[in-house]
Amino acid sequence: MKRTLFEPEHDLFRSSYKKFLEQHVAPHHAEWEEQNIVDRGVWVEAGKQGFLGMAVPEEYGGGGVKDFRYNAIVTEETTFGGYSGIGFTLHNDVVAPYLIELTNEEQKQRWLPGFCSGELITAIAMTEPGTGSDLQGIKTRAVRDGDDWVLNGSKTFITNGINADLVLVVACTDPEKGAQGFSIFGVERDMPGFERGRNLDKIGMKAQDTAELSFTDVRVPAANMLGEEGMGFIYLMQNLPQERLSIAVVAAAAIERSIEMTVQYCKDRKAFGKPIGKFQNTRFVLAECATEATAVRIMVDKYIEQLNAGELTVQEAAMAKWWTTENQVKIIDRCLQLHGGYGYMKEYPIAKAYMDSRVQTIYGGTTEIMKEIIGRGLDL
Repeated sequence: MKRTLFEPEHDLFRSSYKKFLEQHVAPHHAEWEEQNIVDRGVWVEAGKQGFLGMAVPEEYGGGGVKDFRYNAIVTEETTFGGYSGIGFTLHNDVVAPYLIELTNEEQKQRWLPGFCSGELITAIAMTEPGTGSDLQGIKTRAVRDGDDWVLNGSKTFITNGINADLVLVVACTDPEKGAQGFSIFGVERDMPGFERGRNLDKIGMKAQDTAELSFTDVRVPAANMLGEEGMGFIYLMQNLPQERLSIAVVAAAAIERSIEMTVQYCKDRKAFGKPIGKFQNTRFVLAECATEATAVRIMVDKYIEQLNAGELTVQEAAMAKWWTTENQVKIIDRCLQLHGGYGYMKEYPIAKAYMDSRVQTIYGGTTEIMKEIIGRGLDL
C-alpha cells in the first residue's frame, strides 16, 4: 500500500540509515549472532551519524526533533534487514522518554550527551524472576540511607543488559503505598554490588544481549533518582504506550519482509513442473497474508500519527501491541510453511524471522495482559 505518513526529510533519513546498516551492520551481524552480542563500536558509529537520541534536545547532542516517525524508520529498516541484534529501538523508543522528561539539568548534562553519541548504552530493568507483566509485584527494594539509596534485588530478561552503561531500575521504595511506592533509579556501570549474570541463551534475536542483573547493597546516590519518589509506577504507565507501539512497528515491518521473501521464494521454487506460486492454495494463503499485513500497516501508521499528536491512549497501544504481534507470529508461520523443509533451515531468512518473532507477543506485556487492559477500558 502507498504510505502517506512520511515527509521528504524522513525519506532522506531512511536512505541514510539504510546506508549505515549496509556499511556497519550487514557485514558483521552473522558474527554477532554467533557471539550473542554486538560490538559496541556500532553504537558509536550510529551516534556519529545521528541515529541515536533523535528526540533529545540539540544542546545535549541530540537531533532536537520529537517526531516518532524517525524512530519508526530506524525500527523498520533494522527489521527489514533482519538485524535483530542491535538494541537501538530500546534505547531510542523506550529509555529516551525517561531521560528527556524526568531528569533534572544535572542528570541531563551527565547522561544525555553519551546517550546520543553511543558511548553510553542504556537499558531499563522492570522484569524480575518472579514478576513478569505484574509490575506491581516488583520485589527489588531501595531503602534511603543518608544521601544514598541502598538497592537490593534482581532483574531478568533485560535487553542491552550486558552492554548497558546506565540501567533504569524500577524498585520499591515504600511497600506500604502500593502503586505509589515505586521509584526509578539510574544505576551506572561499575557501581559496587551491581553485577551482570548470564547473557541469556534465547531461541531468537541471538545477537541481542539479554541479561540477568543483580543488585546487592548497591549504594545509588539520591541524585540518580529519576523524577519524584513514589511516582515510578505512574511514569511507567505514561511511557508504556510508546514502548508497545514500538513493538507493533517491528511487527508490521517483519510481516511485510516475510511476505516479500515468501512471494519471491514461491516464484523461484518449482514443484510438479511449475512454480509453487501458480498453485491456488499458495495464492490463497499469500492473499490472506497480504490482506492482513495491510490491515496491520494501516493500524500502525495511524497510531504513529496519534502518538505524535499526543492522542494515543493506553487501550489503543494495547490493541496495537497484541493484534499486530499475534498476526506477526501467525503470518510468519504461514510463510515458513510455504518454504517447506527449507523454511526450517537456518540458512533461509524466514527461519530467523520465525525465531525472532516469537518473543513479540510476550515482552512489553503479554497478549493476555493487553486484552485485560483493553477490557478494563470498556467500562464493563
